[in-house]
Amino acid sequence: MRVSQWLLALCVAGSVAACSSDNNGQTASGANGAGDNGVTSSQLNGMGGDLQSETTELKTQVGDTIHFGYDSSEISGEARQTLQRQAAFAQKYANLTFTIEGHCDERGTREYNLALGERRATSAKQALISLGVSPQRLQTISYGKERPVAVGSTDAAWAQNRRAVTIIN
Repeated sequence: MRVSQWLLALCVAGSVAACSSDNNGQTASGANGAGDNGVTSSQLNGMGGDLQSETTELKTQVGDTIHFGYDSSEISGEARQTLQRQAAFAQKYANLTFTIEGHCDERGTREYNLALGERRATSAKQALISLGVSPQRLQTISYGKERPVAVGSTDAAWAQNRRAVTIIN
């Protein structure tokens, strides 16, 4: 058997093993709703929570998104209130880590918007740190204008796309 065939067989065997059932009869590949990281629902519950319900709470009760003015990374009063709720949420769920995504509207170059998205994410991160969230629990990423939530070249669409979104890792 050639080396490439042997490696292919090894990869297939590993994939089958990764999708095998755990002690509770749940698959470890994410079919149990716990994500694709191999963590089962029972393991998540043992860590103090249910990731799906915590994500829902962050989105619907706390608010996972703050918005920015045109060409700005300055935190508004309304955004600060959302970040205060996010900080309280992070303190409630001390086992969670977060990624803050920076986004922009479609105007400007790709490079400029990636930099602006990073400034927005960093502004949100710094605000959360100032509110008592450990910096080790926060990371940032900029998507620039690559992932709009609103399609269109209108003021309303642009305003929705100028944002920072906090997600649970």
